[in-house]
Amino acid sequence: MERIPVFILVILYFISTEVACNGYTHINNNVQSERRALIDFKSGLTDPNNRLSSWKGNNYCYWHGIGCENGTGFVVSINLRNPYPIENDIPYPPENEYGNQIYMNLSGVISPSLIKLKYLKYLDLSFNSFKAIPIPQFFGSMKNLIYLNLSHCGFIGEIPSNLGNLSNLQYLDFSSKYTYHNDFGYSSDLFIKNIEWMTSLVSLKHLSANNVNFSMVGSQWIEVLNKLPMLIELHLDDCSLFGSIPSPSFVNFTSLSVIVISSNEFNSTFPEWLLNVSSLVSIDMSLNILHGRIPLGLGELPNLQHLDLYGNYLEGSISQLLRKSWKKIEFLNLCENDLHGSIPSSIGNFCNLQYLDLNNNNLNGSLPEIIYGTETCNSKSPLPNLRALYLFGNQLMGKLSNWLGELKNLEQLDLSHNQLQGSIPNLIGNLSNLHSLNLRNNQLSGTLTEQHFWKLSNLEYLYIDSNSFRLDVSSNWTPPFQLRYLFMGSCHIGPTFPAWLQSQKDLQYLDLSNASISSSIPNWFWNISSNLEYLILSHNQLQGKLPNSNIGEFLPNLYFLSFSGNGITGTIPDSIGHLTSLGVIDFSSNTLTGSIPSTINNCFSLNVLDLGNNNLSGMIPKSLDQLQQLKSLHLNHNKLSGELPSSLRNLTGLDILDLSYNNLSGQIPAWIGTAFPNLVILNLRSNMFSGRLPSLLSNLSSLHVLDLAQNNLMGEIPVTLVELKAMDQDHNMSISSLYDNRSSYRYEERLIVITKGLTLEYTRTLSLVVSIDLSDNNLSGEFPEGITKLFGLMLLNLSMNHIIGRIPESISKLRQLSSLDLSSNKLFGSIPSSMSLLSSLGYLNLSNNNFSDKIPFIGQMSTFTESAFVGNPNLCGAPLVKKCQDEDKDKSVEDKINSGFVDQWFYLSIGLGFAVGILVPYFV
Repeated sequence: MERIPVFILVILYFISTEVACNGYTHINNNVQSERRALIDFKSGLTDPNNRLSSWKGNNYCYWHGIGCENGTGFVVSINLRNPYPIENDIPYPPENEYGNQIYMNLSGVISPSLIKLKYLKYLDLSFNSFKAIPIPQFFGSMKNLIYLNLSHCGFIGEIPSNLGNLSNLQYLDFSSKYTYHNDFGYSSDLFIKNIEWMTSLVSLKHLSANNVNFSMVGSQWIEVLNKLPMLIELHLDDCSLFGSIPSPSFVNFTSLSVIVISSNEFNSTFPEWLLNVSSLVSIDMSLNILHGRIPLGLGELPNLQHLDLYGNYLEGSISQLLRKSWKKIEFLNLCENDLHGSIPSSIGNFCNLQYLDLNNNNLNGSLPEIIYGTETCNSKSPLPNLRALYLFGNQLMGKLSNWLGELKNLEQLDLSHNQLQGSIPNLIGNLSNLHSLNLRNNQLSGTLTEQHFWKLSNLEYLYIDSNSFRLDVSSNWTPPFQLRYLFMGSCHIGPTFPAWLQSQKDLQYLDLSNASISSSIPNWFWNISSNLEYLILSHNQLQGKLPNSNIGEFLPNLYFLSFSGNGITGTIPDSIGHLTSLGVIDFSSNTLTGSIPSTINNCFSLNVLDLGNNNLSGMIPKSLDQLQQLKSLHLNHNKLSGELPSSLRNLTGLDILDLSYNNLSGQIPAWIGTAFPNLVILNLRSNMFSGRLPSLLSNLSSLHVLDLAQNNLMGEIPVTLVELKAMDQDHNMSISSLYDNRSSYRYEERLIVITKGLTLEYTRTLSLVVSIDLSDNNLSGEFPEGITKLFGLMLLNLSMNHIIGRIPESISKLRQLSSLDLSSNKLFGSIPSSMSLLSSLGYLNLSNNNFSDKIPFIGQMSTFTESAFVGNPNLCGAPLVKKCQDEDKDKSVEDKINSGFVDQWFYLSIGLGFAVGILVPYFV
């Protein structure tokens, strides 16, 4: 919750020192009018939760939200602010006895009877739901108002200009909510066309217009607001302001304490005129397009406590910036800019600093070995008030400094995604207030002992994955903390399963991947925490079987489950169906046997099912069609048999279908082309499918990868393949990562692709792959010229079929093509010279066909060796040994020319020698 500014409390005190009528019993006509006005106001409101149930009887001064002037009974304040607003930073409302959330919104219409409350000075209707109605014009007639808060009420339309009549107004807040309107983003429901009327608000001290559209105002806003000499706070967050931040002709902001102009589109340098406003306490210009250098003078503003420049393009030396005095700075956020240099030791002089965020810049060098300031701050420890330190996403090197373990009040420490080396100082274990420690993705190493954790009783978030730590604790160690998030991937924790996890009853995320654990999973583990949502134990050497008990009873909230890359044996238990909240199941690369349990269809929220690289057998369950949220299905490299069940067509949300390397048979059903409008990858490689290729495959307009190799397919390649729209673009759209809808933790897609004669596994670069592989089938007919219109194609393999005809000259249009394999077919004719223009081509195999004539050994074609062309008896020319006939003729002519040229010189040299032999003695 925001702190209420002191001057607002003064306003409230001025309005009424008592909010009761002190036994006032004589209701005169004026007072009766006040009551009637309130009753009329209530009659227009919709109050589903009876917030106004006390609004009855004559003593309206006792009604909820009403304040009266002492002794007179005149209403001076109405405070109907929603006590439980639904905002990201405000807790959800309480629940009633039935477990339903109680929303306290008032709605309806606002009666003009409020005008009759002539002494009303304070009106707060914020965080209610007056949807789709404009701000009432009559508010501009309530000239005694000192405080008006209409924020987050759902009003629409233009801000009424007659609010400028409220010359006594000291506090005005008409901040809006956002409503999604179109594909271009969010648009504000409230807007302002002309801002001139604000110049009449001569008493205004606080103005909040967050999320109100100011785009029609232009740069006029600064000159108008500069005419408000009493202004203390200005909040214009996300107001569609753009362009440069103009400098007022004369800086009149003599009282300005807070300026918030974040989340706009200012494309400007930092407005240096602000350096002349010495009263400034807080500046927030985050999330704009500010560029240029950060003025060093910011560090000399005498009252500045809060500076937020996050998310711009500002430059500067962090060493120079932090050497300024920053006398009162408490909050300093310069993250996601372009700062460089190393952090100076003088940072220790920031005695009041509570929050420092420098993440995602270009900071380099090592952390200072020591920092100064213990004498300046009159403290035994450095930075005595620091609670949060964020330095992640830079290029920091060297070791962790010991002073990090002396920051006694530190709650958040994030040094992740740097190049830090060495071990963690034991002193880190002294940070008793530490709530979150993130050191992931560095080059840290060494042994972690109990001493590193011994006082971390408040630790809830621990991220030390993607380093090279070795954990060395006793078998009966009980940690002092209760973690919610634990990421220790790539740390050496094994070989036995860590027994100390038994004490962690609040875990939500657990990642122990690649942790050198080679034991079986103990029975107690499945009852570790009913809050567990993410469980990742992949890439260990785990043994044994999955439990057949009802683990859904113990893990009701589990969403992400990965045991991939282990040695787990046995069958997939039927109890998997009890984990009804699962979104991701990854059991790939184990030794699981048996059939896929039909109970898995109870996992209605499943987005990803990866059972690849096991020994599963039987048929694909027809009941999988109940997994309506499924986006990725991997059943590859198993022993599944039978035909594709037609029920799979109901999985209309599939992005990826990989059934490769099984024993599936029958025809490829035509419905594949119509059932999956979002399918990006279709891999049916190495099965026993037969029959013809369905022409309806061309309807897969999102397809990037089509792999039907190593089957028994026959017939011609459908000409309709030219309609694969996602392949006909030079710059292909990226495959969206499969993120779950509650977290950014990612399931990493992977796919085996046979290219350039190699078997490659694509993971993070999978989105770059655009390929067609129909090799090793019985396909016939002519080379499909339409394929040359798939301009985004990178890999094309039609080898080991019975394709006839010529390679069309238009193949040169495939400028993205990096691998082309047409070997072992019946293609004939000349190799098109246009292929020399395929500048991206890195692999070519045209061997074992009936090509003839000279190889166009120029351009990119000159990079390939003889192996790309062997097995074509009528081909000739480089790089083959066989010469072309025209080459022999040319050689013969050249030899004759050269021979005649030599003979002429021979006889000429004899003649010259004879002449010299006679004439030289004569001249001598």
